Amino acid sequence: MVSAEAGLAGDYRGAPGKRQATLLFEEDWLTACALLGETRAWTIRRANFLVRGIPNPKSAGGLLWIGPVLVEITGETEPCNRMDAQWPGLRAALTPDWRGGVTARVLEGGMVSLGAEVRAA
Repeated sequence: MVSAEAGLAGDYRGAPGKRQATLLFEEDWLTACALLGETRAWTIRRANFLVRGIPNPKSAGGLLWIGPVLVEITGETEPCNRMDAQWPGLRAALTPDWRGGVTARVLEGGMVSLGAEVRAA
């Protein structure tokens, strides 16, 4: 469940603001993995959503639908030193070209299911 009031249910960062959700784009994750010489699960990135089928917009202000949920891209998710604790070199691999993903504010909430369609609004 995702709402404008609480972000993703159970996520302590979901309070209203610019970072209610984080989105990682599959193409960017695979590029980072290739730079590091192997593929690992995207979940070590600690993002809320993995987006397939559309490119990372690499800018703030755009709107995306994630199933019934509408989010506004608010900025870049800047990789922190925790990334290197997960996988040495991951922070550097995710830093260029917004590869670490984007932050988003929830504008319209709803229930998101695995495999939900993601599209530009």
